[in-house]
Amino acid sequence: MAGKKRGRPATGKTPNRTVRVPDEVWNEAKEKAEREGKNVSDVVNDCLRRYLRKKG
Repeated sequence: MAGKKRGRPATGKTPNRTVRVPDEVWNEAKEKAEREGKNVSDVVNDCLRRYLRKKG
C-alpha cells in the first residue's frame, strides 16, 4: 500500500493547536459538549472569543 495516506483527513482550514488539559476536565467538557451537539473545539473557540471580548 505504498503512497496511501494515513490518519484522519483534514476537516477544515483552521490549523490544529496543542494545549494541555487535565483528563478529568477534558472528559467532562467532551461529555457536556456532546450532549449539547457540539465538540470540545467548539467550546474552546466560544470560551476564547468571550475571553477576548472582556474588558480589561
